[in-house]
Amino acid sequence: MRESKGHHGRSAPDDAETRPLVTYDTQPEKYAHWRLTFDGPVATLILNIDEDRGIRPGYKLKLNSYDLGVDIELHDALQRIRFEHPEVRSVVLTSARARIFCSGANIFMLGLSSHAWKVNFCKFTNETRNGMEDASAHSGLRFIAACNGTTAGGGYELALACDEIVLIDDRASAVSLPEVPLLGVLPGTGGLTRITDKRRVRRDLADIFCTTAEGVRGARAKEWRLVDEVVKPQQFAAHIRQRALELAAASDRPQAAKGIALTPLARRIDAAGYHYDCVDVVIDREARQATITVSAPREAPPQSLAEITALGADWWPLKMARELDDAILMLRTNDLEIGVWLLKTRGSAAAVRAADASLAEHSADWFVREVTGMLRRTLARLDVSSRSLVALIEPHSCFAGTLLELALAADRCYMLLGPVGEPGTVARISLSEMNFGAYPLVNRLSRIEARFCGEAGAIALARGAVGRMLDAGEALRLGLITAAPDELDWDGEIRVMLEERASLSPDALTGMEANLRFAGAETMESRIFGRLSTWQNWIFIRPNAVGDTGALKLYGSGNKARFNWERV
Repeated sequence: MRESKGHHGRSAPDDAETRPLVTYDTQPEKYAHWRLTFDGPVATLILNIDEDRGIRPGYKLKLNSYDLGVDIELHDALQRIRFEHPEVRSVVLTSARARIFCSGANIFMLGLSSHAWKVNFCKFTNETRNGMEDASAHSGLRFIAACNGTTAGGGYELALACDEIVLIDDRASAVSLPEVPLLGVLPGTGGLTRITDKRRVRRDLADIFCTTAEGVRGARAKEWRLVDEVVKPQQFAAHIRQRALELAAASDRPQAAKGIALTPLARRIDAAGYHYDCVDVVIDREARQATITVSAPREAPPQSLAEITALGADWWPLKMARELDDAILMLRTNDLEIGVWLLKTRGSAAAVRAADASLAEHSADWFVREVTGMLRRTLARLDVSSRSLVALIEPHSCFAGTLLELALAADRCYMLLGPVGEPGTVARISLSEMNFGAYPLVNRLSRIEARFCGEAGAIALARGAVGRMLDAGEALRLGLITAAPDELDWDGEIRVMLEERASLSPDALTGMEANLRFAGAETMESRIFGRLSTWQNWIFIRPNAVGDTGALKLYGSGNKARFNWERV
């Protein structure tokens, strides 16, 4: 993880040329804020934030408060536990500081940050906490928050992402969500949603809790379901150890498997964009577009587990997922004006289908399971990105199986009709079983189910086409694409569509796309990214929070906020 000046020679509008570039890759030996230790089946993540090493200047990370840099390290640590340490079955999150677990996001950082920075920061922290719950649901990892001191705001939200919360009973330590009474904003990293949907806290008690700055401690915290246990200091360490071992005993993660090293990404940054082995991003700043091209395996993918494991981080599904995930994060954080992402693929559809066959055949293997999880989380990150997504399917594309998910994630999908160039060169797509549940959206529906709003007939027709290479006419009849212009109309229709998109309000598009992408019933995750995030983002620009007399703006100054009392 780093923040460096400039955009590496890019031509950029406004202040983008001097906006610091943020990268999301790091390694344990570079951590400034977390220490990761291992003891048999238990990993411990110890938070000890260096207050002088914020990702940006202008604030100190006091009281174990965090910024984006702290969460980048946490995200990396979780990835390494998943892949490099299959023997780990439970994870303890705790603090190296006496009497304080974590005081949440640094308030002065939020006060100094632009609206876009706050939104992207909260989105990434939400995704990281969702990733912990994803690991608990799919990877056999269980998480314990060992709250050995005051646990406030985002610190409690981090604890809420764990399977169990244990609070030290020292007559002083409390859990709290003080954002409303102290800052005039919301607990935006899932706090409001998790206390009701996950912890099942009664609504009236939740109301008291969220408007009481000092929080709740001791037996009352357990009685209100805010924590699972309260333990005296003398027994705290032993209780955490025992509970971590009990949770580990119920896991199906292998005890003797060799981990897979997550080698550094081969990423090149230049004036044109971001370039990797399997993913290429080319940015057109004048048109405010980025073309993201994902390449199929260049060679026939391995089919045996021994060959797959030997490749490790170079196995195409994992390598591609890591590169695509990094590209999404780079674009979201560093290229705010790039409002349209064009999704393309190239290479052999047969090679993609072969990789899918390996993922399905060896799905019970711990490593293959983790790779599928990485793909699932990467595609989910794409879904919640506030950019217009347009898939363009042309001859030599390879939108098959897993890569077809990119087209299904798009807001619109255009496929070239008929042969182009050489005889028989026709754009085709292909469904696989991986399109029917392996990579659910945050509302837990497959993209096929969401696309057809749960209509059984349309879903059955799509499933009946699994394994076939579908041309544009067939894909259009099945409802898998938006339109199929022929060669004469292709360039003009795509150009007009993109020009129209570029003329629309980016704020309105963000809201519209987020509403249309997630058809069907809500889940805790969709409520966090939809309802909670939307309200938080609105509050983040309101004078009562960030105006000259707003609560967030004045926090720590000794001055009392002055509110506009109109309820809107």
